[in-house]
Amino acid sequence: MTERFAALLLGTVLDRLVGDPDWLWRRLPHPVALIGAAIAFLERRLNRPALSPARRRRGGIAAAALLVLGSIATGLLLQGLFDALLGPLAFLGEALVLGLLLAGNSLAQHVRAVREALEAEGPEGGRRAVAMIVGRDPDLLDAAGICRAAIESLAENASDGFVAPWLFFLAFGLPGLLAYKAVNTADSMIGHLNERYRDFGWASARLDDLLNLAPARLTAALFALAAARRSCWRAAAETWRIARRDAGLHRSPNAGWPESAAAGALGLALGGPRRYGALAVEAPKLHAEGRFEATPADIGAALGLYAALCDLVLGLSVLGAVLVLP
Repeated sequence: MTERFAALLLGTVLDRLVGDPDWLWRRLPHPVALIGAAIAFLERRLNRPALSPARRRRGGIAAAALLVLGSIATGLLLQGLFDALLGPLAFLGEALVLGLLLAGNSLAQHVRAVREALEAEGPEGGRRAVAMIVGRDPDLLDAAGICRAAIESLAENASDGFVAPWLFFLAFGLPGLLAYKAVNTADSMIGHLNERYRDFGWASARLDDLLNLAPARLTAALFALAAARRSCWRAAAETWRIARRDAGLHRSPNAGWPESAAAGALGLALGGPRRYGALAVEAPKLHAEGRFEATPADIGAALGLYAALCDLVLGLSVLGAVLVLP
């Protein structure tokens, strides 16, 4: 456990300092890209159009099981490899993997790019930038909608891309980290309610919901603490109250927690109707009493809130390492 906390701290610092280096992934396949290739392979084999809905669902269950078991096996293999090659310094290898799979730094960069594009090029540039991080149709978004979409993506992915991988590594080491990333990637690729994926992606989507129950609520609590850091403890209590009140309004059992918390902390109304391709979603607003006309300045405030959350996670990593190291 001592080595895991050391890896947790170093991996969190590595993500903070380096992020997702483009120069590396231009030369090597990203680990998530490898997971995506495995998902695509399974989907081609097990989700053929001629199959009945029931067989597609069974194929999706088998695919999810294979992904989880394969990820756990890969994590155990990597741990054994690091132990064999590095001995007492094996935690350095684990820290490297964790740092590469945490998306804390890269998430902030992508959201910051939306703000910069909006300010430099107006809505057209903002639409191109926000299309990189959201699944909804950006062509229908005005400037305020672009800002809200960027902030909602930042809040949701603070959980999926940063807090959840951090937490699964803390609890289960590399096998847990890789299993979580595999399930979360599968949900983003095949967990959609369209004709092609409704049955095949069912198992991955439900498993992703299950794995994110704790991280989503922890992220909301961290946003509340971050609000206190930026303002006062009363702000933290109000942020948590809004998260508890409005999280259930979201169609996802988990995304509503960090999004509602961010909305409350920023004084914004998030959510509302949106379109994903041909699918129109009549979603209610989160923190409906907040301001709906978001601006690029609100993206900056959201990035500040997220930076405070990242500081809290880094502080927890430091605290854990200090408590367990001899």
